[in-house]
Amino acid sequence: MANIQIRRYQGEDAESVKEVFTLGMSEHVPSSFVHILKQPLTQMVLMVTFCALMTSSKSFLLPILAVTLLLAGARQMVVYMFNSYIDTSLRRDLDDIGEAYLKQKDSCFWVAESDGRVVGTVACLPAEKAPGCLELKRMSVRRSHRGLGIAKALCRTVAEFTRDRGYAAVVLYTSVVQTDAQRLYEHMGYQKIREFVIPELVAKIMNFTLFEYRLDLQPGGERD
Repeated sequence: MANIQIRRYQGEDAESVKEVFTLGMSEHVPSSFVHILKQPLTQMVLMVTFCALMTSSKSFLLPILAVTLLLAGARQMVVYMFNSYIDTSLRRDLDDIGEAYLKQKDSCFWVAESDGRVVGTVACLPAEKAPGCLELKRMSVRRSHRGLGIAKALCRTVAEFTRDRGYAAVVLYTSVVQTDAQRLYEHMGYQKIREFVIPELVAKIMNFTLFEYRLDLQPGGERD
């Protein structure tokens, strides 16, 4: 990783971190839209709408227009869900990273820097639902710097921090549409231990599943 430095977050990194996070999350809108199109409920609604209007109107134009509007509405629903999550995150922990991650000894926030530019982020803090574990959060790498081993280095940074603090494991959550992230974590030795659907109505309609992963910090438990 030439010219890449993993270091602790500093106050002047705030806007760059928010940008990396926002861009990274926004990338998942297209794959999430494809995900919702694959759902049986979506396909049934589109088919029933098309057939009903085709039968009643005897015209191709009206059913095609109606299906187009439904697809546009579905995409806007996906955009709304991601924008809501981004806005909530920017108002909460990412609004004051120092307060959220740097005041306690068992939490931290790191950035990956390349030629003076923040190109990746990761954080960890004690997991609320997994006593004795730290939770990996806010993992993101700029598209322009992927494939350079930055994400793996950030994962190792969290694992080393967790081990040094005496915790037994690292846990994290990722979504069904984040397939690259799933491959990365599994390559790093994480095991998928649970699947669940987000309780919000929009997520339920989309069947938007989250995966919980766990990395037990034992000799040989982490891969390079």
